[in-house]
Amino acid sequence: MTDEQTLCQVSTIFSALGSPTRLKIVELVSETERPLHIKAVAQVLKKDYAAVYRHIRVLEKCGLVGVYEVGRSRVIYLKNKELIKEFIRKAKEMLSTR
Repeated sequence: MTDEQTLCQVSTIFSALGSPTRLKIVELVSETERPLHIKAVAQVLKKDYAAVYRHIRVLEKCGLVGVYEVGRSRVIYLKNKELIKEFIRKAKEMLSTR
């Protein structure tokens, strides 16, 4: 049986991915070969930079993405990219078996 701390951490990841906007961000970043500027993510999603950045902070806090600065810009990348892509594929697969 899984300990309480691990369950809380897993719950945090599920909670972060429970937002359609955050899931779109993860999918968008997973589809690119290189890290993306947060400004570009905001433009693609047609959302305000500050709102997108707040979503990214949630994803970063639970360890799904990393953020680093390039000059005056912030860049986002997926940690464990293949694992996250597989997780999304499995979730979509679950939809088709309902």
